[in-house]
Amino acid sequence: MNPNEQNEYVKAAYRSILRSDFAEAIKYFEAAIAASPDDAEVRYRCSITYARSGMLDKALEHALAAVKLEEKPEYRLHLQHLQALRLVQEAKRLLEDEQEGKHNPYRPITLLREAIVLDPLYGDAYVWLAIAHSRMNEHLQAISALKEVIALHPDDAGLRQLMKDLQRSLQKYIQ
Repeated sequence: MNPNEQNEYVKAAYRSILRSDFAEAIKYFEAAIAASPDDAEVRYRCSITYARSGMLDKALEHALAAVKLEEKPEYRLHLQHLQALRLVQEAKRLLEDEQEGKHNPYRPITLLREAIVLDPLYGDAYVWLAIAHSRMNEHLQAISALKEVIALHPDDAGLRQLMKDLQRSLQKYIQ
């Protein structure tokens, strides 16, 4: 493989990103990977672009490949964030389908706790954990999870409103 050819693909991918054409950027990153499949950095960048495009499966595939090729902290953190994102998506799906009653009601809580272990800075995981606990009438645990995310995002008015709502739910539950 000619390193200049791969470099041109990567440059073209970045030009596409600057134009917000992520689909084209992905094509260039994939061409660069085809030219040099053992380049962890290109796989990492491609994974980021897939993630920004909402293509989680492909993002995870390339993130995992990057970590296998080269163990860099930023590659590992990116992979863990994507894995947390996948767990939150699964928990949300279960919570939205809970009316069917076909799953263990604590499964979303387990998934969300796993997501938080993988990415302790992922605020959505805490919010959904609070919602999951609240649905189980575990209002103290819900408030605790919400306190964690408020500590991460102290200026978020929506989180403060959600906290007030949870506190009202707790008061109603107690009565």
